[in-house]
Amino acid sequence: MHMRAAELDLDLDVFAGPFDLLMAVVLREEISLAEISLGEIVVAYIEHLETTGELDLDSATEFLVLIASLLELKSRLLLPSAEEEQIELGPEEAADELLARMLEYRRYREAAAHLSGLFADGRRYVYRAAPLPPELRRASLDAARKAYEPDRLGEALGDLLRIPPEPDVSHIRPTVSLERRLDVLRELLARRGRFDFDEVFADEDRLTQAVTLFALLEMHKRGEATWSQRDLFGPIEVEVIHD
Repeated sequence: MHMRAAELDLDLDVFAGPFDLLMAVVLREEISLAEISLGEIVVAYIEHLETTGELDLDSATEFLVLIASLLELKSRLLLPSAEEEQIELGPEEAADELLARMLEYRRYREAAAHLSGLFADGRRYVYRAAPLPPELRRASLDAARKAYEPDRLGEALGDLLRIPPEPDVSHIRPTVSLERRLDVLRELLARRGRFDFDEVFADEDRLTQAVTLFALLEMHKRGEATWSQRDLFGPIEVEVIHD
């Protein structure tokens, strides 16, 4: 696994620790950027590359961006230009600018990774590019031969532009929700307290009646309702169970 630039261990005159901790200390103004030798940081990173023998382009790019930002900020502190002598960049503004540059670099890096993924995904497809047949490369309109009758072609295009009729969905059975049937039963019992199942649901289709029976079983299981049937195939009386 390649080491990120932020994890580089440093041993400087004014600081010893990982690179990301140094960045945090500089942003909190606990150490002045003018006291840090950026050359020693570059040397430490090069020595790390020579020791490991591996070069990760993403980590190297991240390191170069951070060093370049620190170098620019340090140059403003040590060698201010004529314009910057009047408007001096304070420590808090310098820290904010460094953070903004780091966030901007991260944004571009993520965009580059996204584009790289799209490019790698597109390489899986091979598109065929075939030239025109020799007989059609320099053919004039007079030499062209029709493949279809104009009337037939017009009818085909007319069918494409015609709005199709509404599909017949009469054979599709509606979906009956168990939760909805539970709500219906609870509403009936709350309003009446007792009702005849056949009288209330006689006009419903068989699927709705079956799901309603399952809802009754669920209510009986929960102790919300019960039912009675005096005669075989007789009316089913449903009533609420009072606590």
